Amino acid sequence: MNAPQPPESSSAPVPPSAPTTPTAAMIRTLGLVATICGLIIVGAYQGSFSAVQENKRIALERAVFKVIPSAKSIGEYFATANGVTPASGDTPPGAIRFYAGYDADGKLAGVAAEGAAKGYADVVRILFAWIPECQCVTGFGLVSSRETPGIGDKILVDRDFLANFKELDVRLNADMNALANEVKTVKHGTKTQPWQIDAISGATITSRAVGRGINEAAQALLPRVAPHLDSIRTKP
Repeated sequence: MNAPQPPESSSAPVPPSAPTTPTAAMIRTLGLVATICGLIIVGAYQGSFSAVQENKRIALERAVFKVIPSAKSIGEYFATANGVTPASGDTPPGAIRFYAGYDADGKLAGVAAEGAAKGYADVVRILFAWIPECQCVTGFGLVSSRETPGIGDKILVDRDFLANFKELDVRLNADMNALANEVKTVKHGTKTQPWQIDAISGATITSRAVGRGINEAAQALLPRVAPHLDSIRTKP
């Protein structure tokens, strides 16, 4: 009589695990390094965000004082379709942020606003001053630009170009819903109207960017601000 045989195991043999390849190890290492770098970048951004925003505020404040020399203090406002309100936080959709400069007596000395237009290399961003009494732009400053050094930056030093902004006409039409005349940059030496800007010879594209920036910003802002000047004539 044959001896009983032990039952056969029903489990299949387990294949050996695949060895770790150098490529897989490298991918895991690179993933870890990328994650650590990402955390460092995010942390650095969050840690410096407040300081960057404060530096921007200080730079913009200095620019306002530059374009409105008689200003001793500044107020920030939003211009909306319904009127003018003090600015707080981010600009709401559809609103335009602008700055009111006040003299030593707290009286409105002028309004400053940003304008931007495409230049030769990139967008040229400016800050210009509007004086309600003459309904004119009396100066501008550069916020940011990547124009060609020695050419594009002539807008800040060329005397003939800067003379355009002694009293650049930006008066509103009778309905106060748009400029009476579009601000235009013309070929050097051909200016005949107070709302025209005489371009710099050799830097025409940058000159035109300044003109377009002022025109577009003034067209959008002034019809909202002019009817409500009484609300900002004195510093709050």
